[in-house]
Amino acid sequence: MKSPLLFNTLKNILRILAQWTLKKYKPAVIGITGSVGKTSTKEAVYTVLKGERNVRRSQGNFNNELGVPLTILGDYNAIRGILFWPKVIFQAIGQLLIFNKKYPEILVLEMAADRPGDIQYLARLARPKIGVITSIGEIPVHVEFYSSPTAVAVEKARLIELLPANGFAILNRDDELVWNLRIKTRAHIISYGFKEDADIQIINFEYKFDENEFPEGITFKIQYGNVFVPFRLFRVMGKPQIYSIAAAVAVGIVFGINLVKISDYLANYQPPDHRMQIIKGIKNSVILDDCYNASPLSMKAALETLGHFAQRRRVAILGDMLELGKYTTEAHEEIGKEVIKKVDFLICVGSAARLIAESAIKHGFDKNKVLVFNNSESASKIIKKEISSNDAILIKGSHAMQLEKIVEELKK
Repeated sequence: MKSPLLFNTLKNILRILAQWTLKKYKPAVIGITGSVGKTSTKEAVYTVLKGERNVRRSQGNFNNELGVPLTILGDYNAIRGILFWPKVIFQAIGQLLIFNKKYPEILVLEMAADRPGDIQYLARLARPKIGVITSIGEIPVHVEFYSSPTAVAVEKARLIELLPANGFAILNRDDELVWNLRIKTRAHIISYGFKEDADIQIINFEYKFDENEFPEGITFKIQYGNVFVPFRLFRVMGKPQIYSIAAAVAVGIVFGINLVKISDYLANYQPPDHRMQIIKGIKNSVILDDCYNASPLSMKAALETLGHFAQRRRVAILGDMLELGKYTTEAHEEIGKEVIKKVDFLICVGSAARLIAESAIKHGFDKNKVLVFNNSESASKIIKKEISSNDAILIKGSHAMQLEKIVEELKK
């Protein structure tokens, strides 16, 4: 939508219709924000709640000033055709005039903060009773639009600042920037993480592999008070996914769901597309498809996951981490240090990712085991030849780097 006038007019119409809809149907609203893990957490929360209640969650990337009200108004998953917006408005007015018996009891809304003011706008619009802040990290994504990482955290805090006193703020105990935000809310606080003082504590976390070191999934236990319940997730890897699960456990507990039931529901959880998906690749390789987006925090977590492969050659295909502004050079050079001891063969895609390669070599990585490409197109033409039998291949970078093209090339 190129015209600012048309955009703002539509934005205001959707806001008003969404607020009227919330006033009429009074669903329980859950808002989820953070720099890492929003979508996975949203899907995990939805997986827990849909077994008990009528729930709707944001589809795709409907997490902004248009996407959030769209989710409130209907179960839309894409914007299609010139008649889409008139149809949305007409249907929204219709369910305001005639009661929609199928309107959800619970809305799970992902809230993105690309620029200052975004979260406050979305939180004032949706008025959630439960707010989840996932992870932010030392150098968060979108930081180029803020003065500092702390400014990003302050923006995320708008979600829990606006919660009612009888609401719930669900916070990642292991992320200090997130945990420090607890003073910003009057709501009840529920923490989750690996730390011993977390209300929802993750313990006994293990990766499971078959005899050929193909990932079977992960096992862990959740401790809540004096209760310990085992969890097993199939075809899931990475600590970020565990954090999403723990946040979903907290939401389930708020809604009074038994912890054993929550474990049963989450046994069916699968990560969203391109978020640490496990795929069989060519030459009996394993692909860790984590190419939807990237920040320093999520990149480090992905490399840590790759490092758990002991019997396969570990190949990391890393693209640019975008929207880091003045932190771009520092962040990519830090990732270069991280590949040491976790990666056997390094492939970098993009001008900023080149800094990862240079930093890795500077810190002792074998330069003969490094390749650098300008973009995913040039990489896709050559990369197949570089893959050996039984490799474990991590593919991760910002969405705009289009690393999914490489995933397609390497899929079995």
